[in-house]
Amino acid sequence: MKKYIAEFIGTLVLVTLGCGTAMLVGCDAVNGGGYILTALAFGLVIVGMAYCVGNISGCHINPAVSLGVLMSGGMTVKDFAGYVVSQCLGALAGAGLLAAIFNLGGVTDMTGGFGSNGLAGVNGSVVAGLLVEVVLTFIFIMTILGVTSKKANHGSFGGLIIGFTLVLVHILGIGLTGTSVNPARSIGPAIVAAITGNTAPIACVWVFIVGPLVGAALAAVVYKFLESEK
Repeated sequence: MKKYIAEFIGTLVLVTLGCGTAMLVGCDAVNGGGYILTALAFGLVIVGMAYCVGNISGCHINPAVSLGVLMSGGMTVKDFAGYVVSQCLGALAGAGLLAAIFNLGGVTDMTGGFGSNGLAGVNGSVVAGLLVEVVLTFIFIMTILGVTSKKANHGSFGGLIIGFTLVLVHILGIGLTGTSVNPARSIGPAIVAAITGNTAPIACVWVFIVGPLVGAALAAVVYKFLESEK
């Protein structure tokens, strides 16, 4: 149970600080600084949470990461289910917290949807959106599997490597899909946005569930092949 609580807390923090930063600074192409701030927010949360709850749950805080670990033999199906439920609930709680803060404080949400993902950057193309999420998630999960491999020797720098890889994929992906690479991170804000009257994010949220999961599965298969001695 403590592992699930850790995943809930980690995902809550990810959505609160990552999506919250996006809501404040916006993510339009004109204000490129917003890209960097949002990318850093998401990446630095991973760094912080890796050293906070990493020794308890492994700090997945992402169903795509949990799927990659499951397919690599690093966790049971029961734990996978528990992790995913905890992560989605944490993301929902984080988005709800943002709604309370921004509504009570009268702060303008520059993203218009609690930092939720969308397809505006790819002109509404579902295929392009899926491709972006598959590729970016593949890169992210490959890095995680490499860093956490028994053959790796990164000492205590694993959290930094993973965090800054997330920054990297965000720098490209924010202008295209808002960068999900994390189904829970997309589900929470989309649901809260729908509750408050903006149904656009929930209509395409499936793209940000399917894309990251496919990317994670591909990464697990490819990394397992590369690491194999056969």
